[in-house]
Amino acid sequence: MLFIIQNDPEVPAGTYGAYIEDRGIPCSLVRPYLGEPLPSPDQVSAAIVLGGAMGVHEIDKHPFLGDLKRFIRETVNRKTPFFGICLGGQLLADVLGAQVIAGSPCGEKGTLDVQLTETGKHDPLFNGIAQSFVTFQWHNDSFEIPEGGLLLASSQACPNQAFRFGNNAYATQFHPEVNRTIVEIWAKWTEETAPHLESYLREFDLASPLYEKASRKILANFLAIAKLA
Repeated sequence: MLFIIQNDPEVPAGTYGAYIEDRGIPCSLVRPYLGEPLPSPDQVSAAIVLGGAMGVHEIDKHPFLGDLKRFIRETVNRKTPFFGICLGGQLLADVLGAQVIAGSPCGEKGTLDVQLTETGKHDPLFNGIAQSFVTFQWHNDSFEIPEGGLLLASSQACPNQAFRFGNNAYATQFHPEVNRTIVEIWAKWTEETAPHLESYLREFDLASPLYEKASRKILANFLAIAKLA
């Protein structure tokens, strides 16, 4: 069973949830922020951990993060296919001993390009993806690459955009799962971003065909790695 872990009520699975449902792939959504229990690792054939407005170190404010870190550690130890998006990727990095920098100078917001590294160009997660492709960014924090991890993608502002650990544990700093509604909700979160709402939406709309094509391909590649498609 594929499990999607949602950490924040306003950070849903977006287009990825719809794509998985359309493909008829057995999937269960778990929302630990509501007290829903995480699955036993032996139930999990693959896991996608989504983002959230909290940071990886805010366990006092969000106690479920402690259980989620243990779940991620066990999932990776079992070599179960894992895909962490933004906070999910930062949690993977943290579990693997890499630094996650809060409020780092690598923060990004908006529709932006990411470039694959030479390693990333040959990685199965990015099979069929152009070396430079369109993503959506919404993060202040950023991860370092854990020891033994392979850097797969970078951007000018944030050099650590994606990594792989082992054969099938992946993290991305960028968001491949958002839709227009999600962009609108996130832009209204703070006084800093709210005045730029129309600009965020306009840029997302213009890039949407390319963004959706790359995002769907990344998910399809992960599902193939997990032998679910």
